[in-house]
Amino acid sequence: MPSLRHLFAEHPTLLLIDAASTRVQVGLWHGGVVSWQIEEAEAGTAVFACTEKLLAGCNLSIAALNAYAFCEGPGSVLGIRTSAVALRTWRVLNPAPAFAYQSLALAAHTHSRPEVNMIADARRDSWHVQQIGKPLRRVPTAELAGECVMPEGFRHWTPLPANLGRTPYDLPALLARPVLLDADLFHPSAEPDAFMHEEPSYVTWIPQVHQAPAN
Repeated sequence: MPSLRHLFAEHPTLLLIDAASTRVQVGLWHGGVVSWQIEEAEAGTAVFACTEKLLAGCNLSIAALNAYAFCEGPGSVLGIRTSAVALRTWRVLNPAPAFAYQSLALAAHTHSRPEVNMIADARRDSWHVQQIGKPLRRVPTAELAGECVMPEGFRHWTPLPANLGRTPYDLPALLARPVLLDADLFHPSAEPDAFMHEEPSYVTWIPQVHQAPAN
């Protein structure tokens, strides 16, 4: 998997979108410099507003982008899907390659401690759990063990585990660190979408008229 430094070297103009937390964070790599726009607002407007401001500031359009990068989760499902839909739409106009990364993998690398559980709410009384060097897991609350840390700005519905630690999720600061610039966190994404542990299953609906039981 490529690192961010590799993506910067291969793609002179790259747009990065992260709407996994309550803050929509959009970065534009152009001319060897990263510019950022950050808004704590609803993703349906903030993703597009931040992108528009960044492109206008560099006198660019979507057609000028050489690549896209985005956070595929875990985190705000609405924010992540908004980002993915935006990229799929823009790639119709400019079919540049897209690359995805996962929020908890990025956050876990900031600690550089393999034993730390970086977590995010997976609902239904369970948690997404990431440790460095291991695949992302979904773990029931009752089975959480060891030190747990959650990125700031991540919403939750499940009661938080005891003694939970917090870590900043500030992309301009995080991605400036050499450890994250060089970590192999990105992978190609042919069809940008939200990460899921498994494909959703659906129950077939059979239309029929409900009648009172016969006596």
